Amino acid sequence: MPRLAILSTHPIQYYAPLFRALHEGPLDIHVFYGWEGMARSEATDHGFGVKVQWDIPLLDGYSYTFLENRSKAPGTHHFNGIDSPEVIGQIEQWRPDALLIFGWNYRSHLRALRHFHGRIPILFRGDSTMLDEVPGPRTWLRRAVLKWIYRYVDVALYVGKHNLRYFERHGLRDEQLAWAPHAVENERFMADDEEREREAQSWRRELGIADEELVVLFVGKLEDKKDPQLLLEAFREAGVDGVHLIFGGAGPLEHLLRSEANEMPNVHFIGFQNQSRMPVVYRLGDVFILPSRGPGETWGLAVNEAMACGRPVIVSDRVGCAPDLVIENETGWAFPAGDQSALSRTLRQALAQNRRLTMMGEKARELIGAWSIGEEARRIEKAVGTAAGV
Repeated sequence: MPRLAILSTHPIQYYAPLFRALHEGPLDIHVFYGWEGMARSEATDHGFGVKVQWDIPLLDGYSYTFLENRSKAPGTHHFNGIDSPEVIGQIEQWRPDALLIFGWNYRSHLRALRHFHGRIPILFRGDSTMLDEVPGPRTWLRRAVLKWIYRYVDVALYVGKHNLRYFERHGLRDEQLAWAPHAVENERFMADDEEREREAQSWRRELGIADEELVVLFVGKLEDKKDPQLLLEAFREAGVDGVHLIFGGAGPLEHLLRSEANEMPNVHFIGFQNQSRMPVVYRLGDVFILPSRGPGETWGLAVNEAMACGRPVIVSDRVGCAPDLVIENETGWAFPAGDQSALSRTLRQALAQNRRLTMMGEKARELIGAWSIGEEARRIEKAVGTAAGV
């Protein structure tokens, strides 16, 4: 079996199912982590602003090693947060046929990228885009640095259209690019649909929402990047009767949002919800919205999750997944980021079609079925086989 070493920052809820799927396939894989993160104990999430420990297994079903991290401030929020001097020796000792690196912008990852170049095939996984670029000297300098970095990559596994254009712009050729969809654990979100719909309906009633009323749902970190303030103001401007807005999540803007919505009885806050609860959370809404303005909304995996739960979506054009997952008036709608009037119009348009929302949700679920962990794993297996010549 071809041996694939994987270098990742820390156990992540979106990657653990992928690693399990790869372990069950034709590859012998071993994951090397530079930090424990929230896998075994609580850790502060810098976006949510609270201590978090995920309540789904992140380390089951595949082999892994935690490398010693000598960073004085461990974490993924800065370059020196993942610093494992033993990364080269540990990977070499395992004797892989290929190496898959998730992200380059950590000391250990850049070290491994440069060391193993030319020794074994290097596959790279990142979801960066050019959505936030502003023309000027800093962008030109960054582009030159990125072109130098990506010279060390043999195959880039792009997640979607924006990410593909990013890799092409930074010097990777067609034969170096392979699509591996950005995916979530669809099965977990699709399972027990009727039971979870009942749970969500009961929860809505507890919030004071009548059965015939519609709900717009936001799930994510309450931070500037996600632009929940724009959503609140656009919802107020839309002024559609019999419609509620639910914010699921926590973050630095929570207090401000609660204060601004203090006299809006149709706006509800349910706080941070852990992973096992999310399939019910998404079913609270009739339409899901991610109004991000960026920078850094490179994909928006919450959109995948909402679609797997059978919900149409509204996203801004600064959300990376928009051209791949949003089919206008079929799976959802897109609007210009930061444009309150446009979002308000989109909300009114969506909510006026309440009879179509269920049908659009079914189309969303059907589309996201092709963006699965199984398909992602198969694409990676094929890319490894081609790169390693096995």
